[in-house]
Amino acid sequence: MGRQNAFQSANLDPQMTSCTNRSTPTGTMGDPEKAQSSIATSAVGDCLTLTLSPPSSSSPASVSSIGTCQDVTFEHTYPDGGLRAWLTVFGSAAFLFCCGQLTAFGVFETWYSEHQLQSVSPSTISWIGSIQLWVLYFSGAFLGRIFDAYGPRVILIPGSVLLVLGTMLTSICTRFFHFLIVQGLLTGLAYGMLFYPSFASISTHFKKYRATAMGIAIAGSGLGGVVLPIIYRQLFVRIGFGWSVRLSGFLLLALCILGNATVTSRLPSGSKQRKLIPKMETLRDTPFVLFTAGSFLALFALFIPFTYIVNYSLSKGVSSSTSYYIVSAMNVGSIFGRILPALLADAVGRFNISAPSAFFAGLLCLALWTFAESLPVILVFAALYGCFAGTFLAMQIPCVTQISDIEEVGTRIGVVYSVASFAVLAGGPAAGAVLDLNHGRYEGMILLCGIMHILGSTLIFWSKLRVKRGILARV
Repeated sequence: MGRQNAFQSANLDPQMTSCTNRSTPTGTMGDPEKAQSSIATSAVGDCLTLTLSPPSSSSPASVSSIGTCQDVTFEHTYPDGGLRAWLTVFGSAAFLFCCGQLTAFGVFETWYSEHQLQSVSPSTISWIGSIQLWVLYFSGAFLGRIFDAYGPRVILIPGSVLLVLGTMLTSICTRFFHFLIVQGLLTGLAYGMLFYPSFASISTHFKKYRATAMGIAIAGSGLGGVVLPIIYRQLFVRIGFGWSVRLSGFLLLALCILGNATVTSRLPSGSKQRKLIPKMETLRDTPFVLFTAGSFLALFALFIPFTYIVNYSLSKGVSSSTSYYIVSAMNVGSIFGRILPALLADAVGRFNISAPSAFFAGLLCLALWTFAESLPVILVFAALYGCFAGTFLAMQIPCVTQISDIEEVGTRIGVVYSVASFAVLAGGPAAGAVLDLNHGRYEGMILLCGIMHILGSTLIFWSKLRVKRGILARV
């Protein structure tokens, strides 16, 4: 039978005409058991892209072998490895190393309060870091939707340019509103333009080992959070703030070039008619809504220790030269938290790692940070908190992709982060306000941080139960 007749007999609408070895059904949810009877197929490698019309009651949908193509299961649409897949992980780690400056903002906070912004209160300075995080998170819904429609390249290239430009401009800022606009708004948007396409691209290459791949990539952020504070601490006192930041800008430029050369997506960027507004079904998906709400509460608290741990250590008599390394210790812990639990998550379930990580992060604040009076205890708290915080950050996107249609992954990731953006915007200043109300005493701020973490973990656990009942169920 000719190819045209084969299409007609299967009620197929051809969208491409090249085929080598198999047809590949997509359009189903991230897990194969959520597949619908109306099936779509998309290009995988150089395979034929097909769309099946909705089946009638008398003619169930099926995919016929055409030419040399053979039927495959949905699992086979994810290579879960290979050169392109691991290069994407490697390039994403390079981009996320650049984002390590977000968790290193405590270094800038302390430097600004002692130099350029001596007359500005710590709670006001923290708005720079909060605006930076807010822009990164809030931009997610729009950037994720653009990714779903056009792929990663149209976001990553301008994002790289904006990050290097914003970093260079930060080096010449002198006043609070300069830093707020440049370091807060511009670089925050640039981080978002690198962050979302990186993770969404990994999602198109991996399914079975998705948490592992994302954990390796996000460890780049933890590594950046370790290395950059040490670099800044050494260079600030040797060559000054301006040239220290400019040199970091050249480092970020090299990493962005590397990332743009290696990050790819397997989804075709052919859905350019797709609206940039998420589907209403997204907002009616109970597990997704509960997970989003839990992430909101946990992220309200998550960056508070990263922002204030340096100032806290100074208040306990730790020297200024030593306190900078506490941020690095926290980020060392986050590297282990982003990789090792990610390996476990692929076996025991992503939600089963996400909820406990938020809970134990809060418990650490209440049980250990409250009583951390000496440098050794502060370092232990920093490393352990960084581990659980890193685990939570590494699990967010795998949890979202697990309950999402693969073609909506970018959008749903963006929705979660956009909602959470208001949490990270308010978290730092709220902690600073509590600190001011308590006349520099940290107990109230620590209590706020711990409670919000635990409340967030409760909602995430509830979301897991809505996906699959049973405390020990693998989700």
